[in-house]
Amino acid sequence: MKAIAQNEYGTTDVLTLTDLPDPEAGPDGVVVRIRAAAVDPGVWHLMEGTPYLVRLMGFGVRRPKARVRGLDFAGVVHAVGDGVTRFRPGDEVFGTCRGSFAEYALTTVDKIARKPERLGFEEAAAVPVSAFTALQALRDKGRVAPRQKVLVIGAGGGVGTFAVQIAKAFGAEVDGVCGTGKVGLVRSLGANRVVDYTREEFGGGYDLILDTAGNRPLSSLRKALTPQGTLVLVGGESEGKWIGAVGRTVQALLLGPFVKHKLRGLFSTENHDDLQTLRALIEAEKLTPVVDRTYSLAEVPEAIRYVREGHARGKVVITI
Repeated sequence: MKAIAQNEYGTTDVLTLTDLPDPEAGPDGVVVRIRAAAVDPGVWHLMEGTPYLVRLMGFGVRRPKARVRGLDFAGVVHAVGDGVTRFRPGDEVFGTCRGSFAEYALTTVDKIARKPERLGFEEAAAVPVSAFTALQALRDKGRVAPRQKVLVIGAGGGVGTFAVQIAKAFGAEVDGVCGTGKVGLVRSLGANRVVDYTREEFGGGYDLILDTAGNRPLSSLRKALTPQGTLVLVGGESEGKWIGAVGRTVQALLLGPFVKHKLRGLFSTENHDDLQTLRALIEAEKLTPVVDRTYSLAEVPEAIRYVREGHARGKVVITI
């Protein structure tokens, strides 16, 4: 099969389009013919091996253990193991795997669900990782509730576009913060108010703030919360080589026990139940992925560079 592979950590120059053996299902596996895969900021970090904490988390200290990048996908079941009964060849599915920038990938039943009927493969591939993050941040960490006032910082990005819609689906009043070029998009997603951060500040009085941008001090974010409000930090970028944006999350967790605000960090998890929840929201037309642009498999390095620039409106997708 054709795949984008790397043998060492580095920039996009370490990525090559190459031939690799087709994966085998084994007793409990599911081999999927990938039709589309999404690019998220985590792809860059796993490719570079930065911050260095990534390497210590089991991804390989000197070189990447997994040669193929990519996590989100949508495709068609190609083969299943003898122990798999929930899916069969020909089923259209979406979910996560290890190495979706390839023609075929191996996954497991707990990481996939049937593709929403109202979405094509490209749109479905854009959902899993970013929507997992938005859902778990708002529902599990933020305890979002009807009539709450919610602020989504980075509302025009991959996680943010899902977060605005999910918070609205939970009955919250949602404001979004984004750059000038994304104001119209965020408004179209249902935001009650859209703040262009290049022109104005977002104010205060929020019950819940979800920050996906990762570059604002905790002190300024806490000023925008109600006295009992909740701040959830996800993603973000930092120049730190060792722990990167995780440093701000650690700071929040250390501060949390000494303040009235609830300060939370999130490392999202992939699971079948949340895929089903997202699928139900999509089929109910309460959640629609935003795809900025698509690239071919050979253009993965260019796609990763584009996402790294931080200007993507929603998600970037690889068609295979």
